[in-house]
Amino acid sequence: MSTGAKRRPVLTGMGVIAPNGIGTDAFWKATREGVSVLDLISREGCGHLPLRVAGEVRTFDPASVIEERLLVQTDRFTHFAMAAADFALADSGLDTASGSPFDVGVVTATGSGGSEFGQREMQHLYVQGPRYVGPYQSIAWFYAASTGQISIRGGFKGPCGVVCSDEAGGLDALGHAAGNIRRGVDAIVVGAAEAPLVPYSIVIQLGYEELSRSADPGLAYRPFTSAACGFVPAEGGAMFVVEEESAARRRGARIRAVVAGHAATFTGAGAWEESREGLGHAIRGALDQAGCVPSDIDVVFADALGVAAADRAEALALADVLGPRAGHVPITAPKTGIGRAYCGAPALDTAAAVLAMEHGLVPPTPNVTDVCHDLDLVTGRPRSVELRTALVLSRGLMGSNAALVLRHPEGESL
Repeated sequence: MSTGAKRRPVLTGMGVIAPNGIGTDAFWKATREGVSVLDLISREGCGHLPLRVAGEVRTFDPASVIEERLLVQTDRFTHFAMAAADFALADSGLDTASGSPFDVGVVTATGSGGSEFGQREMQHLYVQGPRYVGPYQSIAWFYAASTGQISIRGGFKGPCGVVCSDEAGGLDALGHAAGNIRRGVDAIVVGAAEAPLVPYSIVIQLGYEELSRSADPGLAYRPFTSAACGFVPAEGGAMFVVEEESAARRRGARIRAVVAGHAATFTGAGAWEESREGLGHAIRGALDQAGCVPSDIDVVFADALGVAAADRAEALALADVLGPRAGHVPITAPKTGIGRAYCGAPALDTAAAVLAMEHGLVPPTPNVTDVCHDLDLVTGRPRSVELRTALVLSRGLMGSNAALVLRHPEGESL
């Protein structure tokens, strides 16, 4: 751990577990082509529930990447996080064995926790009795499970934490990691993953008025349209390696993006009209921290809830900050093709934003055509644009708002 006058957090590794692909290459190929993988829920015990459509991760085999001794004591959401963390560390090329274990920390975010594991153990409790509840129930369901397992498995003893701030926690975790880098930590493994597609969790989600009940995968999640009927949930997420820039450059690491700015606000559950002011304030705060002005924004990865009042508030927040440019800056919401994975959603958007800057390509918003707001929403086909600054937005159903500014490393002065 070292301190200095100017310590910038940079992203050097990414790992993705998503409904449309395992790994960043598969994820980006499907995302840039606007492939929608939304489908009827196939998970056991969910067929009779009012929630019909979701984004499932169907090609992930946890046993192929995680040790058996850990599989039996962890939930699916932690399997996703551990696998994505492995991918991110490999992508970064960070040698975590040679330095001090206190140089590397872990931060994750989750909203649902270990629902699948918890449901199974509760069934054992009520059907067979308490003697049939496994000892790992006490830790597998817990929100901190992913952070704990990743840090123990990797031997990381730096600052570790869990962000519990609604869906926006996926961005807040990155903001937390960036703050630790600025304060002297060398590297943070950070991100979010969710696995909420089991009966126990879905029944809880049915209390959300914003949840889409449509049974048509092509119509179930269409934000910014007159036909918007809510959001479609999903599982999956992304993990990153964020490092201090000078240390990363000294070891010859590839700098994939600069984590330039983050800010968060809170405006209350279901108060979508109020989220206009809160989201706008978060955007301005993130831009200020990044040393950017609104005219620097080249692309926006929208929160895109799919609820008329929330979509209108987001469009107005962007207009408040960007002014007349709001109708001309490319905006996208790739999550309409994979679903909204709660805390994992903005983490996946962050991965897509980094890849978009690298490829100079704004991915489209699947299943959306008739945009009813004054926004330049990219639909149908990807758009070639020089991208130096990306803005990623997220809001939670309980009232959190967050904004993250990413910058292309070649667009930043050293």
